[in-house]
Amino acid sequence: MAVLPDCRNRVGVNGARAFRVALALAVVAAAGVLAASALATVRSERTLHTLNRQVLAGVNSFRRAHGLVPLRESRGLDASARQHTLEMGRLGYFAHNSANGTQFWQRIQHYYPRGRTHYWIVGENMLWASPGVTAARAMQMWIASPEHLRNLMDSRWRQIGVSAVRALHAPGVYQGMRVIIITTDFGARR
Repeated sequence: MAVLPDCRNRVGVNGARAFRVALALAVVAAAGVLAASALATVRSERTLHTLNRQVLAGVNSFRRAHGLVPLRESRGLDASARQHTLEMGRLGYFAHNSANGTQFWQRIQHYYPRGRTHYWIVGENMLWASPGVTAARAMQMWIASPEHLRNLMDSRWRQIGVSAVRALHAPGVYQGMRVIIITTDFGARR
């Protein structure tokens, strides 16, 4: 089974996109999405609580080992990651942007607002794999990818949200397979 990670690098306060996308996949055509969405059974990350905790611990262990501050979990970033991961599993696409074309940073901003801060930056790592994927394997895949590694090692991050979702008979790019999709949203605001 193919294991595909994806990464979106940082977007700063002025909204300019920085760096490049590692593996962006096109959004499934609207007609195909509607037809396929009825086929997927998606279970929220609540059933994968342990995997979420292990991914968070893995990210922080990696950051500590490299002299970086550990990240605090953010309810807003958790909600952003959860919404996006559930949508991808239900609609059968794998991309940072939402199915309706909303840019990833705009989605995150909805859940993790700038408020009155002068500095706001967000980023995202994603992957999908067979249901047996572990947090250690997710970390290995991200570390092996320069773009994902850059996100993991960004010294500006202060918070993180994690969402793992199990999709049974996932439509679209998942070809009806049973998969786990993981999204990690990174953020900092001051």
